[in-house]
Amino acid sequence: MSAPLGPSADVKPSQRKGSLLRTVRAVAWSLIGLRKGSEYQQDVEKLNPIHIIVVGLIAVFLLVMGLIGLVNWVV
Repeated sequence: MSAPLGPSADVKPSQRKGSLLRTVRAVAWSLIGLRKGSEYQQDVEKLNPIHIIVVGLIAVFLLVMGLIGLVNWVV
């Protein structure tokens, strides 16, 4: 009795096509905390979750390295 969630409900995450730039933008907006609901829905349908995790880890690493560099520069 459950209907498909959308046109890509039967598409495996590894088969989703999403550009690197779109993934980076989605992760950046998520880190900032500003995201439209409609764009979030498009990201859920189009982006590969593995790519989001990898780009997110890289972004957090760069953020931490930037903060460490800033502290070392100030002190």
